[in-house]
Amino acid sequence: MATLATRARQPGAAARWREVILRPRTLVAAATTVVVGYFALIPLIYLLWTTFSDAQGFSLGGFARAYGDARIGELVGNSLWFAAGSAVLSLTVGTALAYFNVRTDVPFKALFFAASIIPLIIPGILYTIAWIFLASPTIGLLNSLIEPLVGPGTFDVFTVWGMIWVEGLHLSPIAFLFMVAAFRSTDPSLEESSLMSGATRVQTFRRVTLPLVRPALLSAALIMLVRSLESFEVPALLGLQNGIYVFTSRIFQVLRSFPVDFAGAGALAVGLLAVAALGIWLSNMFSRGHGGGTITGKGFRPRPIDLGRWKPVVGGGILLYFFVTVLAPLMVLLYTALLPYYRPPSAEAFASMNLDNFVAVFNLPSVPTALRNSLILGGGAATIVMALMAVAAWVVVRSGIPGRQILDHIAFSPLVIPGLVLGVGIAFVYLRSPLPIYGTLLILLIAYCTRYLPYGMRYAVSGMQTISTELEESAQVSGAGWWATFRRVLLPLIAPALLAGWVYIFVVSFRELSSSILLYTPGNEVLSISIWELYANARFGELSALGVIMVLILAVLVAVAYKVGARVGLKS
Repeated sequence: MATLATRARQPGAAARWREVILRPRTLVAAATTVVVGYFALIPLIYLLWTTFSDAQGFSLGGFARAYGDARIGELVGNSLWFAAGSAVLSLTVGTALAYFNVRTDVPFKALFFAASIIPLIIPGILYTIAWIFLASPTIGLLNSLIEPLVGPGTFDVFTVWGMIWVEGLHLSPIAFLFMVAAFRSTDPSLEESSLMSGATRVQTFRRVTLPLVRPALLSAALIMLVRSLESFEVPALLGLQNGIYVFTSRIFQVLRSFPVDFAGAGALAVGLLAVAALGIWLSNMFSRGHGGGTITGKGFRPRPIDLGRWKPVVGGGILLYFFVTVLAPLMVLLYTALLPYYRPPSAEAFASMNLDNFVAVFNLPSVPTALRNSLILGGGAATIVMALMAVAAWVVVRSGIPGRQILDHIAFSPLVIPGLVLGVGIAFVYLRSPLPIYGTLLILLIAYCTRYLPYGMRYAVSGMQTISTELEESAQVSGAGWWATFRRVLLPLIAPALLAGWVYIFVVSFRELSSSILLYTPGNEVLSISIWELYANARFGELSALGVIMVLILAVLVAVAYKVGARVGLKS
């Protein structure tokens, strides 16, 4: 009788499932998955639907128009050449710098991190325009300096090689940061053993050092390849002038022509997405079976390699890299901003310098609006993404809900979607939506949130993984519910990671161009669009002044954010 009474008091299977589903943590996990899925998957679904359909139903007409062009082979070749060349250049430079910084006694080590942080602050459109001022065959300062010796037009940035040079240099700080972390985590005693066994430094680097960092090298290669494929500023500003098309510049041209061929643009976007996915698959295939195993429980203290007589040579190379990557682009922008009109350096040019362009920038009607929009969008996207990803990271790392890794994969998926393709997908969604979002600032905010979901997720997950479950369990044993535990225990502990993610997303949103160029409407411009329009109208002085102001704003905001970040977390 007692057993029957106990069974009668136990809830049935349906009641237990209802109880599990209605738990606050389950509802929060479900709501987070729906929101992340809406951001990440809906634009992709609309992109595929628009590409493979027309008024009569299923159609491959867009593919026929996009890939029936006689120059499609040249376009694919240029895209692969540009992406592979930029990735190789950035990886070579970044890996060499990281090796010298971590493993050797190279001088000027303080310049390494300045050279890795400052280019990340400079927007891609400004970096590209700075190199036009430096290496254009007609107006480039470098050509003006060497013309008396070797003749006109020695450097030509409007070629595929010029595109690779600019994109590779702009990406090299990212490769450097990747490889610095890898070199620091590997035991240098293995290399020391190789040297003591009679191997030369070149043989040790090739047979010991490179295999040790191969996983990080492949990951960096993947990121560089995808970033080069999705690059829009460099191909649009440097390639279009000489008719050199890659996927992104061709999609932009199709969407700017009349009548607009949405299916044709979608077909090109799908092709670009397929190339990016192929690159990721190849990277994963090559990295399989090459796991690190380089960090053990045995402690080690790296001993820098003495460069000997090569020390001045390598030090000179570091100074040259810092000048070419950081100082030259910034100096040419400042030089152009101070001139009444652009011209080569001369005594008359320096005598005519003034601040008129800086005054003129603030008299342009679109600039104050663009500055306000960039601040709103940067702050809004960073706040929304990090708030959403803080909860998503809890779901993936802590919740224990079956299938929670799906949320991680969905949040990661926008990383393989180039910015221009994402802009096409979002435009397709809200052109058909009854909601009045297209043509407002909200569509740009949605695009920025979608694009930077993967970065926010990585910051939040890494912060959540560092916290022991004991603290959370202690709060629950003390009677705290899910929300109280999350708000009063977990959030303060992961605040530094969330703030770091907030700063990164704010910076990249503030300078974003590739999605904005397709989604903005008059009145909703951002600063990158203002710079694009000033360049199109050949107003180089005002453009450079606005660029200098933009870099200064970003530098100040990043410095303030990191200063505030030092006070956030356990100390408070």
